[in-house]
This record gives sequence, structure tokens and C-alpha cells, in this order.
Amino acid sequence: MKILIIGAGAAGIEAAVTLSKLGYEITLLEKESQTNTNLRNKMLLFPDFSEAERLVKEFDRKLFEEVITPYYNTEVVGLEQKKTIWIATDANQTTYQADAVLIATGYTPFDATRKEEYGYGIYNGVITSLDLEEMFRKNNITNAFGETPKKVCFLQCVGSRDEKSGNNYCSKICCITAVKQAIELKKISPKTEIYIFYMDLRMWGQGYEELYREAQEQYGIYFIRGRISEAAATFDGKIQIKSEDTLMGLPLRMTPDLLVLMTGMEPSKGTKLLASCCNCEEEYGFFKTINPIFADQKTSHAGLFAAGTCKRPMSIPDVLADARAAAVDIDEYLKNS
Repeated sequence: MKILIIGAGAAGIEAAVTLSKLGYEITLLEKESQTNTNLRNKMLLFPDFSEAERLVKEFDRKLFEEVITPYYNTEVVGLEQKKTIWIATDANQTTYQADAVLIATGYTPFDATRKEEYGYGIYNGVITSLDLEEMFRKNNITNAFGETPKKVCFLQCVGSRDEKSGNNYCSKICCITAVKQAIELKKISPKTEIYIFYMDLRMWGQGYEELYREAQEQYGIYFIRGRISEAAATFDGKIQIKSEDTLMGLPLRMTPDLLVLMTGMEPSKGTKLLASCCNCEEEYGFFKTINPIFADQKTSHAGLFAAGTCKRPMSIPDVLADARAAAVDIDEYLKNS
């Protein structure tokens, strides 16, 4: 029997490998030119600071060792069911048929230019967490003037838990990512002052709370409960931020060398398109499943399944577990078909 998997990120590859080992014929479609786009733009992963590149290579190794047919630069723009067969159509009008389909189209980072009050793309010195990851990858942590930053501020919940941006949900990984990046920065530049502004800290996973304590106790990173209301340029081209320490009830002004916006997750273009196409779109455009507890990999259509961050924000371990669960459900469905 044939299975079509749309998306060659962590969820798509893990499910493909699992199902291939069970003897199914797998076709894997990926709109980019390579696997794991969202993982490749990371340097180190929380909470153990393992190398993202190493994980990418492991995924590619597992994919290579199995009998799986991957198609790159292949964007799926249509998906329909005819009786028991699913038919996907790509942007070149090529069609692919399968007995079951797994949606693993993932997420896209929130576009920080939508939060104009923070000046991303307008002021020098305002960057996103992904921009900082790129600096780590290039081993070049500098401000707009090419200097090692003496003071860095991180702002949580940019594009998440934010009614103005239309995303009331939590993106789950931003809090721990800021802690991880702050420690990375301190290891590179011990004299840099680092401040993390937060609404409340959500340390979801094992080892996360310990990393948060380590950031304070071993690295001297400051945590300020409060939102930054706005950022503006100073006369000398730096950034001035206005905020409030809500625990102390005091207004704050600060002039950091870098302001790092911790951008959340949104459904990718492919996720939104296919969710709409299959009438499986939830409130924010993620892929909707039957039930988040008992049937979280199944959709309202027989033979159509979903896994990973196409459904909601998840960490990598959560994505992998979700992909394996989807593989079990697909196997059960095909055996009973």
C-alpha cells in the first residue's frame, strides 16, 4: 500500500522512516530544496546544547537508509479524495496517488515586521531570535556598528499570546529558547549584560526549569517581568526601549546594543493551504484533528492524518513522538481498510 507524506521536516521524516520499516511504499514531498528547513537555521538545541546540524545529518541518514522516494522543490497545492484513494497535485500539476496521506507541513516563524512598535526592519540593533541563531552559526555576535554588544535585551511573546497580532496561543518554545540563547551569548561574551523581559515564564519540559535557574545563578542573566511598550532610535543610532517592571511597579528605560525579539510559531503557507483545502482549518490556520487527546493524529477524513507543528507549536521531542503516533494510526487504518 502507498502512503504520501507532505513535508520533509522532523515529523515527516520520522513518520516516513517508521512506516517504511513496516513495509509501506512511501512518497515524501517537500516544497524546499532540502529537508528540515526550520532545523537548519538553528545552532544549538535546548536543553542540552546539542548541535542542530548533527540532528539534521541523523535525519538525512535515516531517510537515506530506508526505501523512501523523496521529491524536493515540490509544493503541494491541492489534495482530494476519490473513494478510498487520495490524490495530491503539485504546483506543476503533477499528481500523486496514495491510500493514506500524512500532513507534516510544519510552521513558519512569526514575521516581526508586523509588530511595528518594536522597529524590526526599521531600526539598527533590532533582530529576531532567528537572526541571533545565524550570528551564532557564523560566530559573529555584533551590533549594527560591528561591535561586541555590551548590553542585550530579549523580549518574549512576539507574535504569541498577543491579541493585536491575532495569535492568542502560546508558542511554547520561546521562553526556553531565550534562556538557551542568553547562556550561549554569555559563554561567548561573559561581560555582556543580558536582560530577558517576560510576561510569565513557561518552562514546559524536563531540564527547562533547571536551565532557567542556571541562567540566573551561574551566568548572572537578569529576568524582568514586564512588556516592552516600544522601541525607538536614539540620536546616535542605538535603540532605546520603554518598559515597566511589573513586580516592582517601576517604569524602565534602557539603551541596549541589541534587542532580540523572540518570535513565535505560525502555521506555514502549506499548512494553511491544505487545511483550508481539506476543510480542516482550526482558528489560527493550523491543521485540525478530531480530538487533541484521543485522536490527535486523525482528521475528519478517512485516510488523512496530521503530525507535528502543522497542528500547533511543539518542541522537537514532542514532534518526534507525535510522528511515531501518526505512523501507528496510519498502519492501523491501512490494515483495517
